[in-house]
Amino acid sequence: MMRARRNTALVDEPGATADNTAGSLQTGILLMLASGVVFALLDTGAKYLTADYHVFQVVWGRYFFSMALLPMIVGRVNPMRVARTKHLTLLLAATAFFFTALRFIPLADATAISFVAPLLLTMLAIPLLGETVGRRRWSAVIVGLIGALIVIRPGFGLAGWATLLPLCSALAYTLYQIATRKLCAVDPPVTIFLYTGIVGTAVMTAVVPFFWSWPTLGGWLLMIALGVLGGGGHYLVIQAFRRAPASALSPFTFAVII
Repeated sequence: MMRARRNTALVDEPGATADNTAGSLQTGILLMLASGVVFALLDTGAKYLTADYHVFQVVWGRYFFSMALLPMIVGRVNPMRVARTKHLTLLLAATAFFFTALRFIPLADATAISFVAPLLLTMLAIPLLGETVGRRRWSAVIVGLIGALIVIRPGFGLAGWATLLPLCSALAYTLYQIATRKLCAVDPPVTIFLYTGIVGTAVMTAVVPFFWSWPTLGGWLLMIALGVLGGGGHYLVIQAFRRAPASALSPFTFAVII
């Protein structure tokens, strides 16, 4: 039976959580791969926008327009259940750091540096989530990181201080993913999505008037696209972490390189 069978390729290690059946794990992996496609489009759009608009305005567009997805995601969920949460997000910091990096260094370099995140996620999943990471998962993460650097061939020599920005983004996003994995046990996915959007929108709406430049029609459309892509991508990540352990999903984040 599918529900009783373990995925021997990735879930043959001690400490795997009870919901890591083959079907659940495979669904989590597919959701993570789908989020990689969405985030690749998001980062490319952000690279275009940061050439013409302040990074805070681009971050505002990403969060403000992501709230447009909320009615479709909430559906018939009990509003009182959605309103309860213990969630504090680091996603806003991760987004701001990465979008700022895109203003100063090429997209390929920023992406390559950010690929330290799966390694951090695998390392921190051990003390913070109580996961046991075996040799297969470690090997997958290390090989993925090396392969990503070989394919992208970043030129770090000219970036200088700006290389620290995607590193900070990677650390903040890693902590966000770990928090998401923990919160999935106590909060519905809609709650995590809701408060991420509310915090991001509120903070950036307070800041963006000081850096505002009226967008062209193309700028507005691209900001709307960032909001939909950002919100949709992170909802996919939330659903993935409901179904699979962090250390099993982390190697698949390298798929964004494609």
